[in-house]
Amino acid sequence: MAPRTMQSEIRAMTMECDRIGGVNLAQGVCDTEPPGPVIEGAIEAIHAGHNIYTRLDGIARLRQAIAAKMLRDRRMMVDPDAEILVTSGATGGLQAASLALLNPGDEVILFEPFYGYHASELKSKRVVPVIVPLCAPVSPEADWTLDLDALRAALTPRTRAMIVNTPSNPCGKIFTRAELEALSEVAMEYGLFVFTDEIYEHFVYGDAEHISPATLPGMRERTIVISGFSKTFSVTGWRLGYLVADAKWLGAISYFHDLTYVCAPSAFQHGAAQGLEQLGPEFYTQLATDHEAKRARIVAALKDAGMKPYIPRGAYYVLADASQLPGETAAIKARWLLAKTGVAAVAGSAFFRAGHGEDLLRFCFAKKDDDLDDACVRLRTLGSGSV
Repeated sequence: MAPRTMQSEIRAMTMECDRIGGVNLAQGVCDTEPPGPVIEGAIEAIHAGHNIYTRLDGIARLRQAIAAKMLRDRRMMVDPDAEILVTSGATGGLQAASLALLNPGDEVILFEPFYGYHASELKSKRVVPVIVPLCAPVSPEADWTLDLDALRAALTPRTRAMIVNTPSNPCGKIFTRAELEALSEVAMEYGLFVFTDEIYEHFVYGDAEHISPATLPGMRERTIVISGFSKTFSVTGWRLGYLVADAKWLGAISYFHDLTYVCAPSAFQHGAAQGLEQLGPEFYTQLATDHEAKRARIVAALKDAGMKPYIPRGAYYVLADASQLPGETAAIKARWLLAKTGVAAVAGSAFFRAGHGEDLLRFCFAKKDDDLDDACVRLRTLGSGSV
């Protein structure tokens, strides 16, 4: 019998939402409008004939723009010819890095709640995800926090790396400097790699600050920085990311990315490069401001609907307590909510170990204003007793 193809809960809810014509707050598609320079740069590149393979590590223009960005935003000097790989999405970067640096049977620390694709990627390489729960917020305004004792208790002689997603999907956690310094001490003590997923780096709210572990003392060599343009430029379908690593690792990582993807889409690379070159600091400030306003709208609607939202400090998702909704599991609750209101959310259990997260739902608020407002009106029908 052929093995059954597994489908993520996120995609399952998206398909069901599409079937009934609902409002999709399940998948992080980020369907806001892409910036003009990004779109124009890609179109110009197509007409200019940039439609063939690029170098395996990406076009020089984009690598140089990424290096300039790393210096501007992270104060990191990066060699565009030896330390940057343009990837087929951030997921492609993680896949290539895990193939290059991990072996079957290795263990990698994931912090819970975790992004399911991280766990699945590791499992696909016969690498063992080891889940370390974060401490849940004591109030809706508080953040999830690192339990250093739980981390140390999870380490074994087979531990090879940890994945740090900051800002985090699904809970919006931003690891503090003190937490990252503690993680760095562990990484250096045990000789671990740190794979850091920073795809939501520009979605930071209030007084929160995004810090890349690679910028901390002693961490440059062992940190594999993974990010991309899907979220920042609202081009999730372009599958365009990048990876920054020490030159000693980049050759092997690039080899495996070439083996799987050959290269990232050529014309799209030109579009992203033009975006990095032409969009100034005000673009990124406005991006965060716009999404902070969207966050306020969905948080208010969830409260009115009788669900307790945990207010994220970053990214563009909200985890909400849905314990009052009917159903024994989060998946059943999500499907009940979709049937009653036409709003799709993701079961919290998709981001936790088995048996956990069953009273939580995740909502994405990176939506066009009209769609987000429609979803908020639909959700409020729960509180008004209309459904």
